Parts: sequence; structure tokens; C-alpha cells
Amino acid sequence: MVDINNIKMITVIGAGTMGHEIAQVALMGGFQSVVLNDLNKDILTKAKNKIKNGLERLEAKGRLKEGQTSSALIENLILEKDLKSSVSQTDFVFEAIPEIMKPKQDLFENVGKLSPEHTIFATNTSTMSITEIGSKSGRSDKVIGCHFFTPIVVLRLIEIIKGKKTSNETVETTKNICQQFPALKGKRYLPILEKESPGFIVNRLTIGASAYINWLLDYAMENGVPLEQIDADTKELMEIGPFARWDYLGLDVIYNVMRYFEEGLSSQFAPGKTLTKLVNEKQLGRKTGKGLFEWKEGRPLLNKDVSAGLFNLDLFMAIQLNEGCKLLEEGIVSGYKMIDDTMIAGMDTPGPFGAGKRNYKKWTRLLEEFVDKSNLSYLRPCELMRSGKFTNMRK
Repeated sequence: MVDINNIKMITVIGAGTMGHEIAQVALMGGFQSVVLNDLNKDILTKAKNKIKNGLERLEAKGRLKEGQTSSALIENLILEKDLKSSVSQTDFVFEAIPEIMKPKQDLFENVGKLSPEHTIFATNTSTMSITEIGSKSGRSDKVIGCHFFTPIVVLRLIEIIKGKKTSNETVETTKNICQQFPALKGKRYLPILEKESPGFIVNRLTIGASAYINWLLDYAMENGVPLEQIDADTKELMEIGPFARWDYLGLDVIYNVMRYFEEGLSSQFAPGKTLTKLVNEKQLGRKTGKGLFEWKEGRPLLNKDVSAGLFNLDLFMAIQLNEGCKLLEEGIVSGYKMIDDTMIAGMDTPGPFGAGKRNYKKWTRLLEEFVDKSNLSYLRPCELMRSGKFTNMRK
């Protein structure tokens, strides 16, 4: 295992939301040099300003580590457009470019040729195969998945995913590095997935539920139901409603993830008419100022005073329970406690198994009824959910 003290330089490739947030927590983790790479100079400049402002806010609130100052930390940030200069001396690379397979593969191929032999490559993919992404890198044993959750400085979760050839040394080094990244909500939670699966844990559950959100979005648009009223249905249960969350994450990200699930799991994950139209029009949510809602100063402009009564939380949780049971059936995780703990750490929402143990019979019936109504047969309850045998699989 590589000594954590020997990790001097970390490189983050891609300076969008995830990239600059990873760079910020790497700076806060005390690493000597953090290189932020992007092809676009303006994006790099904006990213540095966001990191600087983020560090200054944390310093003002007394949330930096003892002895750290925002001005000293930002001095350790290096902005770089050239890929070779970014990785030629680095110890660890985090890739945070868009969720499209070929650009990721091409990047890993180039980084494999340009970086030192000991360098580890981590992809921040939220859904894709680690093995496939790293297949051209020339060192598949040093390729791993690190799926972060935004805001990274707040949420505790980083899913660590092994590819088919990822070495145990790579896993341990990655885990040790990620443990150095602070989170305002407490100690980092780092579940290690020994086996690949589309979406890993959190996105496997949430993308299953996204098939419902996708259906509900088109239903609302076709029937003239204001989306803010559907988000209002969830205001007592969720800090941010399902449509505002899509906007926050980026409708292009949601679109690409659903396209990947469409190819890897079921054609029924195909993005709907409304989502496709907005992505084609570059109305992507928070980052463009408009998507499903209009955004100002990082907040959606919506009124939650009136509810539509259309969002069914029991159905939403039933879909997640079903996907969680599929993860158990497929051997991705050995027990449901890891799934529930992962959902809390990454989404700030309870996992489905606590309530599912009591409600699986009712939820099974509810899910069957929705499948008949929507024709989304992928969501039909699996045997483990239907039988309730998952209740004996806690760990």
C-alpha cells in the first residue's frame, strides 16, 4: 500500500461542479499540490473563484482545520489547461468530465501514457463501468471508481467501486486519501463495492425512482400540472423536491445517466419528451439559470404553498426497495444495512429497508398497480421483495 504521506500531488480533470468541489476538499485535506485541469480557461478561472469563496466562507464560520487559512490553501491550487503538465508528476488523478463513455476512455488512455507508473486513476462516474472506463489506460489495476455527492464539502459519502482488475493496494490507497477529505456533516462514509453494477448503490436506487419521476414529469406537462406543486407534495419529507433536485444536479447529467441505464438495464429508462426537449435547448437547470425551474443565486424560484397531491412517497420508496433487493439478489452488497447507510450519507434521506421491512407487502401491491398503469414493466417487484426474504439479510 502506498504511504499516504507520499501522496504529494492530486490532479482533478474537469473543473465543473464536481471537479472544483473535489479540488476544494483535496485542498482542505492538506495535500501539498492540487492541480485543476480543464480545456477552458474561463471555466478554470470561475472554478478557482468558487473554491476561494467556499474556503473563505468556511474560514469565517470556523470550519477549516486548526492552523488552516483560506489564503494559504488557495496557494496550493494550480490551474492548468495542458494535460501533460497536469499529470506528469501527479500521484493521484480524479476524473470529473461528462458522463459519456468514449471521452472518459480516451482521457484514461492519454493519462496512462503521460503519468508516472505509480499514479492511480479514479473516475467520478455516477453510473458507468469502472472496468470499461479504464480499459485503455494500460494499468487497469490502478483504476478505481470514486463517486462523490454534491455538495462534496457537506455530504459524507464517497462510493468506492472496484473494477474487475483493480488491485487491493489501489483500493486501500484510495480509501486512505478519501478519508482525508473533510465533510461538514461528519466522518466520511466510504462503502467499498467489490462488484460493478450500473449506478452502484445510490444511483441504482435513485435512477429506478427516476423512471417514476420521468413518467410523472411528462404526465404533469401533458395535463398542465405545475411542477412546483408536485415538489410541494414532498416538502414535509425532503429538503429539495424531485424536480428541483434534477435541476440542481443538471438535466444533462440526468439525461446522460438515463441514456446509460437505457442501454445497460432497460429501454424503459429512455429520457422522456420533456427532459429531452430541455436538454436539446440547453436549459439544464441551476448551472444555466433555467431548467424545470428558473434559478437565481443558486436557488430555484418556486412556490410550494399549493400541492398537487400527485407524488406518491410510498410508491417512490417501493421502487427504491425493489432496486435495493435487486442489489442483494445480484450480490452487489451482502446486506441491506450498507444500502440504508449509504443513502443517508449521500442523499440525506432514509434508505428504503427500515420502512420496507414493515411495508413490503403493501408496497409490492402498489408497485404492481403502477406497472399496470405506466407499462414500466422493469419496475415490477422482484422475488426477494415480494417474498420479504430480504428481512433476513441485514449484513
